[in-house]
Amino acid sequence: MIQAAILFLLAGIAEVGGGFLVWKWLRDGLSAWYGVAGSLILLIYGIIPTFQSFPSFGRVYAAYGGVFIIISLLWGWAADKKAPDLYDWVGAAICLIGVSVILWAPRSS
Repeated sequence: MIQAAILFLLAGIAEVGGGFLVWKWLRDGLSAWYGVAGSLILLIYGIIPTFQSFPSFGRVYAAYGGVFIIISLLWGWAADKKAPDLYDWVGAAICLIGVSVILWAPRSS
């Protein structure tokens, strides 16, 4: 469980961080090195989930989607200096409930 959480966190930071650098390059006209660095980080993001112990690609990536929503809100808060509102947090909580159902709901073999 701890390893899964660490991998979700690392992948989320890589996905959002890499995407942010590409965003800064293309949207804000920063150096192409931002794009290169962001692209390399996104490549690393693609590798990290392969270390998860969950057997299903679809479930792992669906769960990452929910986790990324939280990380994206926090990253945007730090980068844009605009705090998420109540509806952002309610939506994020709903996503985390969905992640929990996807990963840990009892299933028959």
